[in-house]
Amino acid sequence: MGTAHYDRPAISLIEEKVTPFDVALYIGGREGTADLPLLKKHGISIVVNCAVNLDLNYVPTEEPSRIDAPVPYGHGALRYYKIGLVDGSGSPASMMLAGYYILRGALVQELPDRPSYPHRERGNILVNCRGGRSRSTALVSLFLQKSMPNTYPTMEAALAHVRERRKLRRDEWHETPKQVLVDAIKQASDWIDMIGHDDVPRYDGKGTE
Repeated sequence: MGTAHYDRPAISLIEEKVTPFDVALYIGGREGTADLPLLKKHGISIVVNCAVNLDLNYVPTEEPSRIDAPVPYGHGALRYYKIGLVDGSGSPASMMLAGYYILRGALVQELPDRPSYPHRERGNILVNCRGGRSRSTALVSLFLQKSMPNTYPTMEAALAHVRERRKLRRDEWHETPKQVLVDAIKQASDWIDMIGHDDVPRYDGKGTE
């Protein structure tokens, strides 16, 4: 396999300190998100995958996967969440809303102190899609605008910041993200204003293993 060529970084630091969570927020494409040493170098312990057409297997295995055998399962190398958006039309706007709450929930979630939950620490977070250009850019812009409105008072301000930090060329801004995804984050923003947040974990210690 040849070396991948990038016209942008494998991962990009978008926000050094997301308030009130006190973590750094990154965006990456498939190559950067698959590079565990790179993620660990940047203190990334949470990955949120936006792409329905990209899967990542963080479960350690010594044997190559076979098509006629069960796939590996177990504890991965980090905390991994997946939304599954289409890059363009096809996903309902409610999936972008769900993505926002999954991303926020990943930062406030408190895991039980049990061996079956080995990754209880909350480090930095990376949001990815296949190229780190459209779906992840849209979701991160929504997240920043709703989480840090004093810094990003409008969605346009958040989008401009994310595009710049992701080093997207200005001649591709019209499709990074796709317009249908821009429409989706604006719709999701309106819904978030109505729904609000419930950031109090409701785990009561009585769940099953």
